[in-house]
Amino acid sequence: MDGQHSSRFTVTRSSKTVAANERAALLEDPGFGRLFTDHMVTIRYTEGKGWHSHSVGPREPFQIDPACAVLHYAQEIFEGMKAYRLADGSIAMFRPEENARRFAQSAERLAMPEIPEDLFLEAVAELVKIDADWIPSGEGSLYLRPFLFASEAFLGVRPSKEYIFCVIASPAGAYFKGGKKAVTLWVSEHYTRAARGGTGAAKCGGNYAASLVAQKEATEQGCDQVVFLDAAENKWVEELGGMNVFFVMEDGSIVTPPLTGTILPGITRNSIITLARAKGHDVREEPYSFAQWRADAASGALREAFACGTAAVVTAIGTVRSKDGDFTIGNGDGGLVTESLRGELTGIQRGTVADPAGWVHIV
Repeated sequence: MDGQHSSRFTVTRSSKTVAANERAALLEDPGFGRLFTDHMVTIRYTEGKGWHSHSVGPREPFQIDPACAVLHYAQEIFEGMKAYRLADGSIAMFRPEENARRFAQSAERLAMPEIPEDLFLEAVAELVKIDADWIPSGEGSLYLRPFLFASEAFLGVRPSKEYIFCVIASPAGAYFKGGKKAVTLWVSEHYTRAARGGTGAAKCGGNYAASLVAQKEATEQGCDQVVFLDAAENKWVEELGGMNVFFVMEDGSIVTPPLTGTILPGITRNSIITLARAKGHDVREEPYSFAQWRADAASGALREAFACGTAAVVTAIGTVRSKDGDFTIGNGDGGLVTESLRGELTGIQRGTVADPAGWVHIV
């Protein structure tokens, strides 16, 4: 297929593809984020010229100048999404148009050019098609990472005039080691993730860089993830290092922190709200304090808590640790509402549960 055109893309197949038997062995336990497929998509942007040089080619290193703008001013955004192999052998993606929309919003916040939604979707689909053999069977999926970074060699502090958009793919198994049923969280009281007017609602690398020292602290405390409180009052629960959070109360109602610009508007979060409301739950997007979380867990008013995101989907929260002591939610092992929502969402994603909202897109 060298030099062949697939719509807007020039497609060049890799001459170093992994052999089928070797790939099969790797896919038996892909883990998360450590295996990569044979190809990648790249599109370049130049001010005055727009998007150009659309290509699907072998996955290989970039050659960038030491003065490349992203290395100095962190003009970079990304997305996380998945492709699944359905029972009939077809390949599906879950709400990819929402990823395209959020990518454009992130670009706008970081003064980067917005990639048109149809081009974003086409780029992702092209990679899925050429590397379809890398999609694990069973519970696995192909994790897709579209990203955009400033590529101009220039040390002045202003938006870059050149960018590279790229999509890479990584076969994925369980996000948490051992496929844990319920995770343990550490409440960060020294570090915050984002403040009003900042980049909290954008999916940019800087947000994650800022969370790493707190995640390191969580790991040192024997926890799986860190949970951040708000920057203004250090009182309100916001989100985990990489996931949104939900609280299931004893009356069946569900609370989740509101989108005020400091937390990421998760696509899984939005889907969970829609599914929970369809099941009859009163879902409230409102502030919830850490003190209330502790008190509700102790009184039994809080029955379950869970985190959600593309990588982990829905994960129960069992124990919360902080400098003031630990507390357990429910029986510490999840609950029926969490399991029900997780089962319905993953069922829709994999084509085993009805999809009335048309969330699943066949590639």
